[in-house]
Amino acid sequence: MTDITADTAGWSCPAPLRDHPVVVMGHGGGGALSAELTRHLFLPAYGGEALEGLTDSAAVTLGGARLAFSTDSYVVRPLFFPGGSIGDLAVNGTVNDLAMSGAVPAYLSCAFILEEGTELSTVGRVAQALGAAARAADVTVVTGDTKVVDSGHGDGVYVNTAGIGLIPEGVDIRPRRARPGDAVIVSGPIGQHGIAVLSVREGLTFGTELVSDTAPLAGLVRAMLAVTPDIHVLRDPTRGGLAAALNEIATASGTGVALDEAAVPVPDAVATACALLGLDPMYMANEGRLVAFVPRPQAEMVLEAMRAHPLGHEAAVIGVCVAEHPGMVVARTGLGGTRIVDPPLGEQLPRIC
Repeated sequence: MTDITADTAGWSCPAPLRDHPVVVMGHGGGGALSAELTRHLFLPAYGGEALEGLTDSAAVTLGGARLAFSTDSYVVRPLFFPGGSIGDLAVNGTVNDLAMSGAVPAYLSCAFILEEGTELSTVGRVAQALGAAARAADVTVVTGDTKVVDSGHGDGVYVNTAGIGLIPEGVDIRPRRARPGDAVIVSGPIGQHGIAVLSVREGLTFGTELVSDTAPLAGLVRAMLAVTPDIHVLRDPTRGGLAAALNEIATASGTGVALDEAAVPVPDAVATACALLGLDPMYMANEGRLVAFVPRPQAEMVLEAMRAHPLGHEAAVIGVCVAEHPGMVVARTGLGGTRIVDPPLGEQLPRIC
């Protein structure tokens, strides 16, 4: 029996940054509001070339080595959900950001922000999950910090992780390298993480258990690079989902993306949940998926390598990079028409990572 009762009172469509004198939830959603906040507030304040690419991790040179460096904060609610926890996300999210530069992740830092009154057993569960995820991803947590805030001024546990990894020689992966003719490949079914978190947050059931896809993707990326180092773009479609990731790539590269909507793998349970709640799977968060732009001559070999890996066995070509409609993503629907896949303004579901 499907129970679709949900408290939607807090769901909203936020207005642009210029219309907000204060921070709103959409500023953390990975969509247009986040982009405005970054471009018009943070970038002018910080400056520096390394920030201009706005990639998941910065590629920097230190002592002759090319390093990927990334940081992320995790505020997911609830702390534990089917298939994972905030501890898993804190490792996998940062590892995956490094992997999207083609880097081999090596070391993480970890900072806990704890709310006064939180059960130490809860903190212990998060720490154990984080440690297990680090070992599974073959990275080492080498430094950290702990802060405590007053009761009522946090939400139990927040976690920040930063990571570094080595970028192999000859690898140059960034959104601006997308080229017309590139095959667009997704590594597996989309939307599972967002719906899994929603199901426990709102007490929804959909007739089958939905489990988050949270996983470290560095091994999958290594398998892809073993076929060819000339992968143009990698992105993990987390906040804002596949739609946000593709729009960011199209904007950065000045190209267009033409999708075959029917080719995008969406689990039946995700499709059903989204239909019942009026959501779009294209905008649902993922924590163990990647989208790749690969030169057409190498696409089949890369796809074969992905399907041979446990985290890519359902990989699929979902579209092509085109010269037409630069900066836009257009999908061919199952009825033969087309629709524009706009970038999200805020986020369908806040606090999912």
